[in-house]
Amino acid sequence: MRRVVCTGERLGLREVTEADVPALHAVYGDPATTQHLPFAPRSPQEVAVLVDRALEAAAAEPRHLYVLAVVDADRHDVIGVARLQIETDHPHSAEIGFGLRHDQWGRGIGTDLVRLLLAFGFKQLGLHRIWGARSPANLPAQLAMLTAGMVEEGRIRHHVHTPHGWRDSIVHSALEDEWTQR
Repeated sequence: MRRVVCTGERLGLREVTEADVPALHAVYGDPATTQHLPFAPRSPQEVAVLVDRALEAAAAEPRHLYVLAVVDADRHDVIGVARLQIETDHPHSAEIGFGLRHDQWGRGIGTDLVRLLLAFGFKQLGLHRIWGARSPANLPAQLAMLTAGMVEEGRIRHHVHTPHGWRDSIVHSALEDEWTQR
């Protein structure tokens, strides 16, 4: 298994561990943080199951799913979670997703995180296309993806079912050749 460690100026990405469950619950269990996600806040037990699945996915060959802890570079504490899933039928394309503790919002951390995910996908995994979908109401995610160099592609109507009903998604993407020219 190839261990993931990526470092940026303010953030790092590393494999999640069982010890991260309480820190990840601060993301997955928070109603403010999950308001734009397609699920209700998770319990600590549900987060533990997600971590177990992430550990199983990390051992898979070939590996298609990366669930990574977002670590503050100075304090070394887990402040969020990042996900990159390589498409099975299109192995040069991957979807990203991310969540940060709400006390980290408004500091440009989301943009740094998207940049780190793009660098990981393009430089370390050799991907050609990386995309992400967001809630139309999630303007901070829109700003983070656009500022990081992703392009808004359009709207997928009734893309995901949430606890509040069907929700559209706005898709953003970056292509490897465009990204390397930045």
